[in-house]
Amino acid sequence: MQKLIPGTLLEYTERGSMFSLLLPIIQAADGLALGQVCKITGLEPSTIQNWVKRGYVARPVKKKYHERQLARILLISALRDCMQIDRIGELMKMVNGSADDESDDIISEDKLYDYFCDIITQCYEKQPTIEEIPQLVKNELANYTSKNKKDIKTLSDAMTVMIYAYTASVYKAKADSKFSEMEVEANEK
Repeated sequence: MQKLIPGTLLEYTERGSMFSLLLPIIQAADGLALGQVCKITGLEPSTIQNWVKRGYVARPVKKKYHERQLARILLISALRDCMQIDRIGELMKMVNGSADDESDDIISEDKLYDYFCDIITQCYEKQPTIEEIPQLVKNELANYTSKNKKDIKTLSDAMTVMIYAYTASVYKAKADSKFSEMEVEANEK
C-alpha cells in the first residue's frame, strides 16, 4: 500500500517530522498560493476557501497560506473521510481555539500535525488494536509539557479521536477496494 503524508498526495518512506518535509517549500516561497496548496492536498480550491470562510482555517495573508494554515488544512483533509467537517472544526477548536488567534492555542498547528503523523506512522508499522491507540498517543505526547494539566488531557483526547478517525478511513478505503474487487468478480461470472 502506498504511504502518503496524511492529508496530502505526497508519498513518504521513513518516519520523522512530516511537516519538516513541507517547511522548506513554504519558507522559500514565503507561503503557498491556493493552487499550490491544492496540488499538495488534492483538494479543490472551493473546499479550502469554504474552510476559511467557515473559520476552520485562518485567512491567508496576502493570498498566501503559511505553516499554520497548511498544517490545519492537512489535518482537516486527513480526517474528512471519516468525520463530519463540523465535528473536525469543533475538534480543532477544542485544541487550538479560534483558527485566527494563536494566543489560545494549546500546541502549534505544525507540531499537532507532526504528532498526528508520527502516530499514524506507528499505526502503519504496528497495526495496533483499537484499545492500544490511547497508549500510542500517550507515548507520543510523553514529552509534551504544559502548565495546565487540562490542556494535556484535551490534547491527548483530541489526538486519540483523530487517530481513531484516520484509522477508520484507512479501513473504509480497504473495504471499498475489496468491495470493488468483488463487483468485478461478480460481473465476470
